[in-house]
Parts: sequence; structure tokens; C-alpha cells
Amino acid sequence: MPDDRPPAADATGHLLVVWSSRGGSTRRLVDAVLAGATDPAIEGVEVRDPHATDAGPDDVRWADGLIVATPTHFGALAGLVKDWLERIYHPCLDHTRGLPYAVVTKGDTDVDGTIRQLEPIAAGLGWRQALPPLLVVGDLTDEHLAAATELGGTMAAGLAYGGL
Repeated sequence: MPDDRPPAADATGHLLVVWSSRGGSTRRLVDAVLAGATDPAIEGVEVRDPHATDAGPDDVRWADGLIVATPTHFGALAGLVKDWLERIYHPCLDHTRGLPYAVVTKGDTDVDGTIRQLEPIAAGLGWRQALPPLLVVGDLTDEHLAAATELGGTMAAGLAYGGL
């Protein structure tokens, strides 16, 4: 996992991937995001991927870009990710404005509620949506995993080359 690697000596960007997964599908999407973000062709970006229960305000303040990966439970943001957002909101409020972010969410039938919940929180923090959300409804496919890999690579490359 990227957390086990030493930071690149010439790292110029910091990408944080905060995630939660109960059934494993979202974790597979996170693994694909990380594969894209740590592609050897992309240099100069350090990637960290703490679980939502382990991520805190210091992690968010460290980041130059953020990907939130969450399952959708009962049509809404996963509780552990909501808990993380509640814990970081006030400590990050005046320190992370302009932070580019992207979202990956997976649900069985509907993921729109997750996006409706997350967008006003991100707006309150002053975060800027860098890429459209990756919305996965139903069974996870190779196409979804490829899209997650592309999202991770695009965020990392944007940080490496100043395009976010």
C-alpha cells in the first residue's frame, strides 16, 4: 500500500485518499484509485490512504488534493465517512479552502444521496471539485475499476504538473 512506501525525495504534491468499505467493493475501487495515483510515470506526488477512522485534520491539512471513497448506505453517505467529515470540519475550515477533491462512491441501487450530502459539506469547507464524481451503482465491473484507476492517475498527475 502507498502508506508503506517512503515519501519520494522530490515529492511536490500530496494526494490524500480517505476511504471506508464494509463489503469490499469500495476497497477494490480504492485499490484501483491508488494504482492510478502511484503509476510510476507520475513523479513528484506522495500518496496516503488512511481509512476514515484513522484520518484526521492533520492529514487533510497535509493534502494538496483529496479523494473521498465511500460506499453509499441506505441512499446516504457511509457513517464512518460522515464521522470523519464531522471530526475534520471545524479544524480544517480556515485551512483547506480551495482544496481540489474528487469522490468515488458505490451503492447497490442509488448513490445520489451521498453526493447531495457531501457537496454542501465540501462547499462549506471551500473545497473545489476537481473531477466529476465516479458513481458506481450495482455490481462492480472492470469498467468501473478502470475509471477509478483513471481518476487516481488524473488527480496525481494534476498535482504533479500543476493542473488541478
